[in-house]
Amino acid sequence: MTAKRVILEMGTGNDLHGGDYTKAAIRAVQDALHHSSLTLIRTLNVDTATMLVDVTIGVQQPEQVDCEAVKATLPIGKISVKAVKGGLDVRDEDADDIAVIAAAAIEVRLDLP
Repeated sequence: MTAKRVILEMGTGNDLHGGDYTKAAIRAVQDALHHSSLTLIRTLNVDTATMLVDVTIGVQQPEQVDCEAVKATLPIGKISVKAVKGGLDVRDEDADDIAVIAAAAIEVRLDLP
């Protein structure tokens, strides 16, 4: 069988002060999760341990995201997390500060006939 995407959720998150890309990424993932209700999974009686959960985080400095910390925030499934170039940095030159905005996409794939 081939795993097919059955769910795609998106979210955004930020760290308004301090430039913490991981914090912004985790908030983006939580935003996506809080827009979801996986009734499909319960209705089909899917073993959640078999779900493939692929997370993509978009930020301006993807190497600054702790993907393992993001992964630890997800409750179920076989989880993979990758960070890519995206999102937005908003600099405040007067305060020497940065706001980091992250985008998250969470894909759930199931083995289907």
